[in-house]
Order: sequence, then structure tokens, then C-alpha cells
Amino acid sequence: MIQISNFKKRIQNDENLFGPFWKVNFPGLVEAAGLAGWDFALFDMEHATHAPETVENLVRAAENVNMGTVIRVSGNEENKIVKAADTGADCILVPHTSTKEEAYSAVKAAKFHPIGERGMDVFARSAKYGHIPKEKYLKESNKNTMIAIQVEGMEGVNNLSEIIKVEGLDMIFIGPYDLSESMGIPGQTTNPKLINRIEELVNKIKASGKAIGIYVDNIEEAHQWARIGVQFIAFSADIPIFYRASQKLVNKIKDK
Repeated sequence: MIQISNFKKRIQNDENLFGPFWKVNFPGLVEAAGLAGWDFALFDMEHATHAPETVENLVRAAENVNMGTVIRVSGNEENKIVKAADTGADCILVPHTSTKEEAYSAVKAAKFHPIGERGMDVFARSAKYGHIPKEKYLKESNKNTMIAIQVEGMEGVNNLSEIIKVEGLDMIFIGPYDLSESMGIPGQTTNPKLINRIEELVNKIKASGKAIGIYVDNIEEAHQWARIGVQFIAFSADIPIFYRASQKLVNKIKDK
């Protein structure tokens, strides 16, 4: 039997998991992040320059240090979702999802029958290159791959009640920056109008039984959303984290 990943178990147990968006194509840095204690890395194929072959190596590096793996694909297209799922990542995140139909399309691409219609490659990395008997792989892999969609505009907000009914959808991720733009307050991620809206979304998602994810810029925001039950918290990104840590260190070294 395929074991449910530790990442998914922790999400199901309502633990708070923290990890950065990942833009740098260097597996060694991923391993270092895992050794430092991050719970997951979110490999960004929407805005970063990751190619499928480099993402697979980043997934390997994260697994080597028991860090969860999430891939944000560049769009809601079957081939992109399938390639990401075939890496063996714990979770696939599909951005800019605004309708029930778009959410179902993402699930259909990421999950095998009877939940979806994922293209079959029984020799993919997620199938251990054929080491897992295909009958078991096709029957049980749905248990081990989470599918998340990103709600980041008012159309998605208005359709959330229908979106959360989609069978096979594991998590809703809230994108504060794009949502703020959709609300006419671009970039104002601490605006009370936006915070109140996100709190409404969190309560609705929690009531549905789906997992919840969100992006945050700082520790205070991370703690704020963790306290009200957001399990999956994406914190900043690898490059700004390195920049801030370096800046702090350099300032201390040069402080005379």
C-alpha cells in the first residue's frame, strides 16, 4: 500500500506548516532549508524560471531532508498539472481558480479514476519508475497527492461556496496580493477590508472541511493566521529570506 505522505498527514492533523516560495534552481539550497527546519518548499513555476526537469530535482532534494513538496504550476492546463504530479510532489497548487468548473478541471488532471482522469504513466517518478505494481499505483496514488487551488480574485471569492463542494479538492490557498488588487486596494495586504474578507474565507473553508493555505510576508502575519487555524502558511520566498538574513549579518559585521 502507498503510504500517505507525512506532509498530508500533518495537514489532516491540523498542524501549522511553514515554508517559503522557492525560485532558485539549486537543490543544495533546498536541502539546507530542510535541515534548517522548514516544513515544506513551494516550488513556483508560475513566476520563477523552473523547468520540469529542474523541479523534479528540487523535489528529490526536499525529500532527502523530509521536507514537504508543493509545486505551483503556471496554469490550469492538464499537461502542466500531470507533469508536476509525476514528479512525486506532495501537493499541486493551481493558481487563478475562479469557478467550480476550473476547480474540477484541476482535480480531473491531478487525480486518477474514479475521482479524475489523470494521464497514466506507470513509469513516472511518482510510481517509483514502475517499482510499484501498476494496479496498486493507479488504485491508491490518489491518497498521496494533494490538489490545491488558489483563490485570488473576487470572482473566485464569490464562487467559493460552489468551489469547495468539488470532490477531490484538498486545499484552498488564498493569495492576498492578487486579491487586494481585485478588491481595488492593490498591495495593501494589511488593509482591514482585505483582512476581514480573508477571515470570512477562512471560516467558510474551515466549515467545509478543506485544508486552508495562505501567503504571508512576515512572522506576525504567520502567527496571526496560524492562530485561527490556517494549516499551510507560505512565508515569503527563498531570495528575500537570504537577502534579509545576509543584510542582518553584514550590518552586524560592519557595525563598529
